[in-house]
Amino acid sequence: MANKAFNATRGDKVFNIFNILAMTMVLIVTLYPFLNVLAISFNDSTDTVRGGIYLWPREFTLENYKTIFQYEGLLTGLKISILRTLIGTFLGLLSSSMIAYTLSRPDFKIRKFVSVSLALTMYFSGGLIPTYILMRDLSLIGTFWIYIFPLMISAFNVFVIRSFMDGLPYALQESAKLDGANDFTIYYKIILPLCKPVLATIALFLAVGQWNQWIDTYIYNNNKPHLTTLQYELMKVLQSTQQGSSAGRNANDMAQQMAQISPESIKMAITIVATVPILLVYPFLQKYFVGGMTLGAVKA
Repeated sequence: MANKAFNATRGDKVFNIFNILAMTMVLIVTLYPFLNVLAISFNDSTDTVRGGIYLWPREFTLENYKTIFQYEGLLTGLKISILRTLIGTFLGLLSSSMIAYTLSRPDFKIRKFVSVSLALTMYFSGGLIPTYILMRDLSLIGTFWIYIFPLMISAFNVFVIRSFMDGLPYALQESAKLDGANDFTIYYKIILPLCKPVLATIALFLAVGQWNQWIDTYIYNNNKPHLTTLQYELMKVLQSTQQGSSAGRNANDMAQQMAQISPESIKMAITIVATVPILLVYPFLQKYFVGGMTLGAVKA
């Protein structure tokens, strides 16, 4: 018995060591690219051209970030991006979860038809021109809501949430109905609390999608400075840096700027500015990623 206990303990130690080494390697592989980008963004651009920047800057400077934040419209873009991320995530999560709840109900007679109709949107689309005409006819072009309404419903998100809801005991809804609860009460007080893990995951998908979106600004609101987004402004900064020209600056200012920065440095600084805000959202959602679907709801 002692030998068996000793062997088991030794096996546990070997497994723990292997697990720690494996997780350390995964951490290095995933964290190193971000640290490298961060180091280059804080490094002097003329020194960056030489290469050899790995985990920390060789010649620390803030000029790369100063150059970015000197561009007009960046603060406006940051405000609009935050607003569209918050509003778009909330409305997208609400609408997708309500549709998923309806499709998960076995007493919804046309749920197969609605499901097939939603699935078709994942494989077929009208294209850019019909979409633009539709947005124009709906009077959404040139408004803030062009960022919200077209992205509210995603068939993929609906099906993910519905699959999660299908795993919940239908007896919970039946017992709630016997107690006099209506559909909205069941959805709000029973279904949503049990769906926190999947809702947190979809919320993260929606938030990242809204935050990184810039093509809709380019297509629909490129002549509306008060409705610009951060990603669109950063794209313009990078483009102007690479081309060596910028609107609203004379040739002497641009020549002085290009002597201090390089497209590589600006690219890395832009990556940090665009990535860090959305990374701050993850810790608030992480606690919901792991949890039982019906924890505390049904007792054996």
